[in-house]
Amino acid sequence: MTEPSKVIHVRNVGHEISENDLLQLFQPFGVITKLVMLRAKNQALLQMQDVPSAISALQFYTNVQPTIRGRNVYVQFSSHQELTTMDQNAQARGDEPNRILLVTVHHMLYPITVEVLHQVFSPHGFVEKIVTFQKSAGFQALIQYQLCQSAVLARTSLQGRNIYDGCCQLDIQFSNLDELQVNYNNERSRDFTNPNLPAEQKGRSSQQSGYGDSGGMYASGAGAVAFPQVGIAPMANAAAIAAAFGGGLPPGISGTNDRCTILVSNLNPDRIDEDKLFNLFSLYGNIIRIKLLRNKPDHALVQMGDGFQSELAVHFLKGAMLFGKRLEVNFSKHPNITQGADTHEYSNSNLNRFNRNAAKNYRYCCSPTKMIHLSTLPQDITEEEIVSHLEEHGSILNTKLFEMNGKKQALILFETEEQATEALICKHATSLGGSIIRISFSQLQSIRENSQ
Repeated sequence: MTEPSKVIHVRNVGHEISENDLLQLFQPFGVITKLVMLRAKNQALLQMQDVPSAISALQFYTNVQPTIRGRNVYVQFSSHQELTTMDQNAQARGDEPNRILLVTVHHMLYPITVEVLHQVFSPHGFVEKIVTFQKSAGFQALIQYQLCQSAVLARTSLQGRNIYDGCCQLDIQFSNLDELQVNYNNERSRDFTNPNLPAEQKGRSSQQSGYGDSGGMYASGAGAVAFPQVGIAPMANAAAIAAAFGGGLPPGISGTNDRCTILVSNLNPDRIDEDKLFNLFSLYGNIIRIKLLRNKPDHALVQMGDGFQSELAVHFLKGAMLFGKRLEVNFSKHPNITQGADTHEYSNSNLNRFNRNAAKNYRYCCSPTKMIHLSTLPQDITEEEIVSHLEEHGSILNTKLFEMNGKKQALILFETEEQATEALICKHATSLGGSIIRISFSQLQSIRENSQ
């Protein structure tokens, strides 16, 4: 282990983790004098007032796995004995100009393709190559300009801006690469200097219609980056939404609602918190932010990714039982929740379910049931361990542990919908046997030999 230091090095610090989250993790052990967020590396450096405080923190977190917003973070002594001005300047990382930009897209509610990125970055100079990929930090892209000055101009103009209204925020730094290697021209990579490259065998260009071929969806105003949201949502028309549900919308769903914020009332204020609400409402769409109303402790506001997702949540959760109370779920008069000290941000949470496989997740939407489905389980998990993890929430009538596509999954049948709902919101994204488990409602009525 590195020699004890009052500087603590924290790893796996996701974009959803704020400075305040880290402060809360370490404040019980003493005064924190400096904090440096190394966003590009998903890391942070934190300086305690003295070495004994840092030792106390690390001794505690040797026995207790520190977790922030459902994500395990890892702590150790830093090789630095003191944070210097140079270390603190590391927050302004990636400042050595280069013609290649590393772009991270946060709060990505809509798909971002090569075409979209080219539309955004080409006004600042000739873009030679674009490569996109998914990393722990989120969706990222490398964009190579012909000239370094074009990259500098693009970074200055676009840093912190949104591609679409209210989402898809650009975080731009200079890459240290000299040249991008592009093997295929498709929606994930493109060499604009060599149009004759083949498309990858598994290219899915047919799915991209509606994103790159409609010139009217992009703003043409001077310097405008925030493209109008109308018409670009991945589920923006009734046919696309119906396709996600296998041909038709669920009864009672119009698919035309544009109100994103939900008012939830008749909550049990002694048992509920923002993360539990997130676990429940994220079954129906991505969550932007949640606010518990301090002047009305049994009320909360939940802002969903779009109007269709909020309509699903209102439809399926209205009247659901939770902690002895029957939920009242309605559209709010507020178009969104204003950010503040009393709001919890989830727009960049890696626990949002609809960033990937959105169509599949829409198909699984339903009202709370007595049966929950567990996935991302450890390969060596037993039914006894699963029951032990969940039985505090109610009477478990039946269980089934099975394997699908080489991955362990389970079905758990509770006596009531309320018990199953409590288990889901309390235990989704918790650690079981070293794995962060995923829980959703199952529409199966009973457990048989052939499972979901």
